[in-house]
Amino acid sequence: MEENNSTRNKYKTTLAKYKTNLNDADIQAQVATLIEKKVPENNTEEVKKLLFNCIDLTTLNTTDSDESVMRFTEKVNQFDDEFPDLKNVAAICVYPNFAAIVKNTLEVEGVNIACVAGGFPSSQTFTEIKIAETALAIVDGADEIDIVISVGQFLNNDYETMCDDIQEIKETCHDHHLKVILETGALQTASNIKKASILSMYAGADFIKTSTGKQQPAATPEAAYVMCEAIKEYHQKTGNKIGFKPAGGINTVNDALVYYTIVKEILGEEWLNNKLFRLGTSRLANLLLSEIKGEEIKFF
Repeated sequence: MEENNSTRNKYKTTLAKYKTNLNDADIQAQVATLIEKKVPENNTEEVKKLLFNCIDLTTLNTTDSDESVMRFTEKVNQFDDEFPDLKNVAAICVYPNFAAIVKNTLEVEGVNIACVAGGFPSSQTFTEIKIAETALAIVDGADEIDIVISVGQFLNNDYETMCDDIQEIKETCHDHHLKVILETGALQTASNIKKASILSMYAGADFIKTSTGKQQPAATPEAAYVMCEAIKEYHQKTGNKIGFKPAGGINTVNDALVYYTIVKEILGEEWLNNKLFRLGTSRLANLLLSEIKGEEIKFF
């Protein structure tokens, strides 16, 4: 019993080092000001090229098949020939059972294979299953793993169960990047998003990510703002640089510019690369290409 209490206190002690008591209305106002003042200056071709290079090109459909994932991957192969002046996407993100298909089909350099795992998108399964799914995805070729926190445990203040999950999955990942999805729409408040961000990083996340895209609301500028503030504070206290990935509901180029601007203003230029900044989306790829090239392009 004593050990349980000391473990619980460990997480509370960690959270106490950070500013987690946030006012939602204040955050909204700060984000609105930031967007109005700073987004227009980032609406450049150079920024759009960088954003394209930060995309995790994603297919997470019930209808995905070996054939459809193969075609999806072949498009990424063809991209280098069609657009030799542009850098390719950062990664292809698929369900874990398709990791081998992507690995066997992908021919271009510098594009990673990301897999959702750990009982995605609800995280409602046994930790042993989460670990096995992660391990199998890595064996089949995944470079990166995206998991969801145990949202229900977090909201029930059971930080120990939530963090143990992340820690064990990170141990399974070894050097492979672990992106931890907070499902910010289910967390509801800025304070909860800040706490979940801190705990996820503390437990071993290499990236924190807003959403699965399976629950509404998905990514929002307010959630991104709070998460980037958490990453900044965590970096100041620990020296560790954690990446940021908005995902879900990124429907326009302007949406992407908003997230770029938040990262730039809060975390700075050193975060503006695909080692520390990703965008989880599929529809954005064609929209960015169209704006970069000045004509409608439906390549992907």
